[in-house]
This record gives sequence, C-alpha cells and structure tokens, in this order.
Amino acid sequence: MLLSKLAKEFNLELIGDDKEIEGLEALHKATPKHLSFLENSKYLKALPSTKAAAVIMKREYLDYLPQGVSALISNEPYLTLAYISKVFAKEPLQKEGKKPKIGKNTTIAQNVYIGYDTHIGDNVTIMPGCFIGDNVTIGNNTLIYPNVTIYRDCKIGKNCIIHAGTVIGSDGYGFAHTKDGRHIKIYQNGNVVIEDDVEIGANCTVDRGVFGSTVIKKGTKLDNLIQIGHNSEIGENVLMASQVGISGSSKLGRNVVMGGQSATAGHLSIGNFAVIAARGGVTKSIEGGKTYAGFPLRLHKDWLKLQGILSRLLKKST
Repeated sequence: MLLSKLAKEFNLELIGDDKEIEGLEALHKATPKHLSFLENSKYLKALPSTKAAAVIMKREYLDYLPQGVSALISNEPYLTLAYISKVFAKEPLQKEGKKPKIGKNTTIAQNVYIGYDTHIGDNVTIMPGCFIGDNVTIGNNTLIYPNVTIYRDCKIGKNCIIHAGTVIGSDGYGFAHTKDGRHIKIYQNGNVVIEDDVEIGANCTVDRGVFGSTVIKKGTKLDNLIQIGHNSEIGENVLMASQVGISGSSKLGRNVVMGGQSATAGHLSIGNFAVIAARGGVTKSIEGGKTYAGFPLRLHKDWLKLQGILSRLLKKST
C-alpha cells in the first residue's frame, strides 16, 4: 500500500517521498519495504540507523530521521500503528493456494485439517483433531499429539514433540488505548519459529510476533501449561517447569532453568545458565550463571537469608 493512501485513510501528514509498503517491522529490523513506528523516546537511539521506508512518529523527532526515510506524523504513533496493522493482516484461512505437501512415511490421522501451501516432512505423526494452518512447515520426525493448533505461517523443526491441546501462533496480547478508554487491537502479523529437538507439553500457548517471529531455539523443553508471549526469544536447551509465564519481547539465553510458576516482565533479558526458582518474578534483566528466587527477585542465597530473618522475627513476636 502507498504511504499516501495510508496518510489519507488515517488522517496523517506524509513528510518525504511516497513509497509502497509491504508490511510492518521494528525500527532495527525494518527494510526499505517496511513501515515502522516510534512512540517511546527510549527507542529514539534506533531511529537514526533505521532502514525503514517510513516511520510513524511525532513531529518533535523529525530531526533524528535518516535521510531518505519518510515520516507519517501522528500525535499517537502507537495507536496509529494499531489501526494500520489491520490493513496488513492476513486472512485467517486462505481461499486458494497449493495443496499441502506431505512427506514419506508420514501419518495423518482422521479429523485433521491442513491448510494451503503447507509442507509436512517425512516420518511425521499428526494425531486426531489437529489444525495445521496455511503456509506451515513441519520438519521430519516430529510428533504432534491430539487437538494441537498451529496457526498460519508458523515453522516447526525436526524431531519435535508437541503435546495435546497446545496452541502455536495465537495472537499476542497487544492493544493500544484511546483517550476515552477503548482498547484497539494490534494485529499480530508475525509468526512462531520452533527449532529442532524442542518438546512442548500439554496445553501450552506460544504467541506469534506482532511483526517478526517468536522463537524457541533447539533443544528447549517446556512442561505443561506454559505461556510464551509475543516476540520472545527462548534460547537453546532452556528448561521450564509447569505454569511459567514469559511476557512479550523477553529474551532468554541458553540453558536457562525456570521453576514452576516463575515469570518475567516484558522487554528484558536473562543471561545464559541462569536459574529462577519456583515462583520467582523477574522484573528486570539479570546476569547468567547465577540462581535467583523470590519476588522482588534476588540471589537465591540472599532470599534464604531473608526468609531466616523473617522467621526469627515471627518467633520473637509470638
């Protein structure tokens, strides 16, 4: 879609050349075919180096815009992004395309739906009640248990196991808010990429990216009832116990271990080989190679000392 058409439709001012846009992307990942946005000043440092065709932004940041990058001026860029995201949203089900390609020795049980342009590898087993959307890729030797849902455009690697009831590629929890309190959906136009040798337990949810991908890297093992938020990156060989919650845009390094009911806030990173004890709450980025516990989170040894102090205080008070 042309920038001029977007500007007219959403009552925006276009500064710079009119260009054709093929999709939305973050400032640091955008190409000359993408439209990006800037709402929060803490991301201003990414603006001068963006390769985006255009940026939705406030007028006050125009001096930081690189030469050749156009601007769509908005007083509320994030809200404008939400409205525009619907323009680039794909249909939930394609109406046409290539028939799915099924590999050798693959078993597809009854009552399985497989969409257009989907490629399923060799020696795959898909049990009853599964939904495999359009343009999905499933690698060799992967096992998918009953009633798994894989939304369109998602990619599953080789030798994976996905247990019953899990949903891959559902929409992330993203809304922009109007001044009168309405919540405007940000359409999630990315996907989920699951690498090789990943096992995902029953009734987990892995949300698709707003734009770009939510990624689970090779060798990671998830227990049942786990939520992975949109645009998160889960490193290699990570272990998560039941009921872990990962908020959007969190980045976990390799071999991170998270105990049951632990969770993260969004937009933070956890270093390689960090351990989060059960019910630990990660609210800011933390170093790897250490064990943490509690909420607010602290080193596990300090948390134990704190519990000892509290226990002694309680005994004295009684």
